[in-house]
Amino acid sequence: MGHGWAAPGLPSLLFLLLCYGHPLLVPSQVTVNQGMTSQATTSSQTTTRQTATTHQLTTFQTAQSPNLVTDEAEASKFVEEYDQTSQVVWNQYAEANWNYNTNITTETSKILLQKNMEIANHTLDWGIRARQFDVNNFQNATTKRIIKKVQDLERAALPAAELEEYNQILLNMESKYSVASVCHTNGTCLQLEPDLTSVMATSRKYEELLWAWKGWRDAVGRAILPFFPEYVEFTNKAARLNGYADGGDAWRSMYETPSLEQDLEQLYQELQPLYLNLHAYVRRALHRHYGAQLVNLEGPIPAHLLGNMWAQTWSNIYDLVVPFPSAPSLDATEAMIKQGWTPRRMFEEADNFFTSLGLLPVPPEFWNKSMLEKPTDGREVVCHASAWDFYNGKDFRIKQCTTVNMEDLVVAHHEMGHIQYFMQYKDLPVALREGANPGFHEAIGDVLALSVSTPKHLHSLNLLSSEGGGYEHDINFLMKMALDKIAFIPFSYLVDQWRWRVFDGSITKENYNQEWWSLRLKYQGLCPPVPRSQDDFDPGAKFHIPSSVPYIRYFVSFIIQFQFHEALCQAAGHQGPLHKCDIYQSKEAGQLLADTMKLGFSKPWPEAMKLITGQPNMSASAMMNYFKPLLDWLVTENGQHGEQLGWPQYNWTPDSARAESPQPDTGRVNFLGLNLDEQQARVGQWVLLFLCVALLVATLGLTQRLFSIRHHSLHRPHRRPQFGSEVELRHS
Repeated sequence: MGHGWAAPGLPSLLFLLLCYGHPLLVPSQVTVNQGMTSQATTSSQTTTRQTATTHQLTTFQTAQSPNLVTDEAEASKFVEEYDQTSQVVWNQYAEANWNYNTNITTETSKILLQKNMEIANHTLDWGIRARQFDVNNFQNATTKRIIKKVQDLERAALPAAELEEYNQILLNMESKYSVASVCHTNGTCLQLEPDLTSVMATSRKYEELLWAWKGWRDAVGRAILPFFPEYVEFTNKAARLNGYADGGDAWRSMYETPSLEQDLEQLYQELQPLYLNLHAYVRRALHRHYGAQLVNLEGPIPAHLLGNMWAQTWSNIYDLVVPFPSAPSLDATEAMIKQGWTPRRMFEEADNFFTSLGLLPVPPEFWNKSMLEKPTDGREVVCHASAWDFYNGKDFRIKQCTTVNMEDLVVAHHEMGHIQYFMQYKDLPVALREGANPGFHEAIGDVLALSVSTPKHLHSLNLLSSEGGGYEHDINFLMKMALDKIAFIPFSYLVDQWRWRVFDGSITKENYNQEWWSLRLKYQGLCPPVPRSQDDFDPGAKFHIPSSVPYIRYFVSFIIQFQFHEALCQAAGHQGPLHKCDIYQSKEAGQLLADTMKLGFSKPWPEAMKLITGQPNMSASAMMNYFKPLLDWLVTENGQHGEQLGWPQYNWTPDSARAESPQPDTGRVNFLGLNLDEQQARVGQWVLLFLCVALLVATLGLTQRLFSIRHHSLHRPHRRPQFGSEVELRHS
């Protein structure tokens, strides 16, 4: 579920992890917030960023100079010059980054390093100059907004030596994560993608899942832990030099909402009934499959049993929890393959979806320059799906190693959603070519995926035999969606709850892991399958922690995408349950969507929210409305089984009377010290059994012979002493 968006925007180069369904996959591009820093996801990129920090600014005092410029005309000229230079620099950087990601060589890496340095110097220079302006009394809201955005230097505010060390720490953490693998005793090693991810998704063997889960955390978390406390120190120092209380305060500032924490908590509480009922239902299904010793009906769920390395989404265990197994399948993959679909056709269908709404078609450059499937010419590429803006108003691309299946069809629509966003705000100043807040870009992409996933839309593509519509079919569909959307809510909420508390000092390095699991228990109702200690660092097993990527954006996205969906469905004149809505061919919905996307980052996000939904607030009501039929069914189903909502036996942990490092069932066994497959071992067992029987028969025969000899000797005339050996020889 995760498919990234790569958009090197200024002054906020936000290569966000915009993910279909959920933000799970590793982004392949640089993450630069507020445009003044460049967090590289590769060694070369980070090194370049270090080189570009030879500045003299070490404190936030520059912005406090008594000689600040208040001339708005001069500020307007500054903004215009900044925009002109930015388009050129960022276009060149995007091209170099694209070339590297689609052809990983020493040469493309070298060029990317050079462009990374140019970007760093450009953003730093213009950021320092922006701090010469006092914008408080400016009348032009756009000028004021751009300059304030460019003024925030983020980590570039650190002294050069500290910035170099900070970047090295980030590089070290990212490298540890990227190269980690988990090895069998026979020497076979598995990396996260695709190996361990596949194990977690498809295995139904408790011990194999435990081996993968624990092995990944042993390999990654413990390796990252030594670097993390110093990373926290530098993040906080950079934030304070920019005028924030700590790193968490700086991250939250991107939402321009003083009450953000309280608002998010309220949203989480509104969704609790749905999550608790889903949790109880899934827990019973796992109890049925794994047994009472391993799953407690009143306790937390062992975190390795939910089909995902982090238990953030549960859709991979749909087969274990499907409410009505006999109902028609919802997967269109078989029909796509049978009809000869290609990756190109999948994106053409996605483009057709947008144009059916009256939105913009992708330009010719898209088809000529995008990488829509994995190359077959031997090139090494970054397969992580991403959408790219090249800042010239006509060049937009997608990079995706597309497979012909239902999941990637939804992903294609999702990525094309980002492309549509790029095209809609392409005429704004570069600094404003972003989503209204960090969650908007992801939400826009996911809104289209909500329509594409409906049986109605798949039927219109001739991929399902009917539109469905029966009660059992509807409940199955909503269950599949809930395993993705609802299960993700508490995880997306708690990740930054933990990190914000680390930044403000209420969680210290002595209790990193303990507090992590306290939050996972509190919000998700999960427990570790084996004991954890402070030598472990389980937060570090999730990419966004070592890579310093804020995560609350995904919580926001999953909430507001349903608000957008509801508003667009109303505009389309949809009648009936929200989960059946498909906005395909609705020009009214398309116009509403276009008007919102055109705003980019030019207005505070509540204004964009009001434009599309008619009110300025985030709300969970649309999400609850979408899943209401499923909630009603879950309440009835759980009531019939007497389910206990929540996890009152919160101290329960699964029986751990197993080896410290369990090995999975690989189909091979240790037989008398030999590593054999199951068939060989089975033959060996029969051979061993035959030998044992033969030995037993021989032993019984020998015993009978000895008894016979002894009996005979007792009844013979006594002549002279005869020893057993002599007797045997005589009777042999």
